[in-house]
Formats: sequence, structure tokens, C-alpha cells
Amino acid sequence: MAHITSIGAGIFSDLSVACAATPPTFASLDTAAEFQALFTSMIESIGGTKAPGTYVRIHNIRSFPAMGTPPNIVKVPIYGQKISQQIQGQADAPQMEIEMNFVPADWAQETGNILGLMVGDGNQYVFRFSLLNSQPTVWDSDVGGLGAVPNSQYYWIGKIEALEVTPQLTDANTAKITITIQSSFFGAYTI
Repeated sequence: MAHITSIGAGIFSDLSVACAATPPTFASLDTAAEFQALFTSMIESIGGTKAPGTYVRIHNIRSFPAMGTPPNIVKVPIYGQKISQQIQGQADAPQMEIEMNFVPADWAQETGNILGLMVGDGNQYVFRFSLLNSQPTVWDSDVGGLGAVPNSQYYWIGKIEALEVTPQLTDANTAKITITIQSSFFGAYTI
């Protein structure tokens, strides 16, 4: 299947986290096939069993931040000039904050809850962001899944650092997940 080739809203976009029982060797991950092999079988966060190729989806996301490598532009003031000069610098590793509708049971830090136990555990995980304009019948990285609809996938290695809950009196309770980026972004790939 090809990448998305028309203008449209990415309303079916998805964020998933690989959760193999044994983390992969991160230094060897650099091709589409290697990343996609980590996302072959979706399991539920509550009660799912970690195994090679398994992953969990992060549900109820309200908005995504910008995806990709941040610009590495530095503004340098030059004595005697009216405007600063822009030069290439070193990009800082970004952090990603994702706002979602909060369902407490999905993020409880108790045995049997995969996502809940990932928050603040200090371990690195592989993340997959899938940009989708239409809903796939299956969320797995196979021909009948995400490959059946035009999509663009980005992968990176990161940590789920924090989960902050914001109680609402007039709307749904929300939470913000903070993910630190520990690698470059890989992609956009398609299946």
C-alpha cells in the first residue's frame, strides 16, 4: 500500500508501544522491516501477555503534537546588524506531550496493566505513530491490517516519563502523557 496521497484529516491516527517480554537490541533497529516486526500482534493493556511482536495501543487520544525531527536552527545575534543570523546547530532531543481523555483503569499501576506499569519505569520502548485518514480493519502490521489503507508510519525509541491528570468540572477528565525521545525518528514508512 502507498503513503497517503490526498489531503485529509488524520482522524484515525494511532500511537502504539511495542511490549515484547525481552526488549530488542535498540542499536540494531534501523529499517522498516525491523520496526514492523515489533508490531505484528496487538494485545490489550489490561490482561495482555507480552511476547515477541506484541504491542499495545494508547486509546482516547485527544490531540497529537507535531511528529518528526525538530529544526536545528540557531539564531545568532551579529553586532551591527539589524537582524539575527540563522545558522545550523544541533537539534535537541524533543519531548512529546500527548493529551487524552483519561480512563483511570487504563493507566492503573497494578499487576496486569502493561501501560500503567510503563509510566516512569525508566525503560526504553519502541513507539509507532501511524498517520491514517481511514480506519483499518486490523491494527497489526500485516497485509490485511494497516497495509490495507494508505498510511505513513514513524518509529522512535523513548520512555514514558510522566502521566498528569487534569480533573474537569464541565468536560471529560483529561491526562497528559510525557514521552521523552531517546533516538532519531525513523520513517515515514508504509507497509
